[in-house]
Amino acid sequence: MQSNSNIVDTLNVPQKQVMTVDVEDYFHVSAFENNIQKSDWKNLELRVEKNTFRLLELFAEKNAKCTFFTLGWVAERCPELIKAIVNEGHELASHGYAHQRATEMNPQQFKDDVAKSKQLLEDAAGQAIIGYRAPSFSFNDTNTWVYQILADLGFEYSSSTYPIEHDLYGVPEWPRFIYNRPEGISEIPVPTVRKNEQNTGIGGGGYFRLYPYWLSKKRINNYLANEQQPYSFYFHPWEIDPDQPRITSASMKSKLRHYINLSRMEGKVARLLEDYQWDTMKSVYLGK
Repeated sequence: MQSNSNIVDTLNVPQKQVMTVDVEDYFHVSAFENNIQKSDWKNLELRVEKNTFRLLELFAEKNAKCTFFTLGWVAERCPELIKAIVNEGHELASHGYAHQRATEMNPQQFKDDVAKSKQLLEDAAGQAIIGYRAPSFSFNDTNTWVYQILADLGFEYSSSTYPIEHDLYGVPEWPRFIYNRPEGISEIPVPTVRKNEQNTGIGGGGYFRLYPYWLSKKRINNYLANEQQPYSFYFHPWEIDPDQPRITSASMKSKLRHYINLSRMEGKVARLLEDYQWDTMKSVYLGK
């Protein structure tokens, strides 16, 4: 017999989870920034449009809605993709313009980058952009000034923090769940599980490609039951593209992280879409 406490827990589990895609190409990722110059981006094969259209097909098949955190650089080159995202009822949000980490910009550079992205996306979509995600989750104790700039530019929420220990990013002491900043911005951290006073990421990306699907699903279910908070998932269009060009000059660690299990990712995402109900960030977290 199920205990009363378990019944209460089940009733309080959020029914809708949040699907997000960071719309960038394989050559935009921070792991390859020392191997590929920004000036070379225009000369490389553009694969993000085809891959993202494939995701739109997959989401339509599974009746899922998603928030697409999109680079302004991509919006400039793929206006039909931007229109399709909006026309199919998904949320369009900003991932900045040129995939530059917030920790590498001063306040004016950050404002210019985000404002340019927001304008490009709004012009292409014909609607206001209220969400932002920093490349590589690059908000931390050194640059909390970013939130005032986001508020000044008209954003309502950010999903730019990952409260884990990581060699490239992470703010393990920051909040694990959505909270309101004094600047008027809601911050929505990437989900983590907490054990022995340590956080472990379960929000997607490389972790999801690395682990078998049953284990990822078990971790998600435990999170929902124990935390009773909406679960949000993130990944990238290049993660369903096993045929993408290989960056042979990258470090072994970067290549392992980037290329592991690419051929299995689309199938695992399809299972994830079937096993849970998915909606946008602004719908689930902001009620819009």
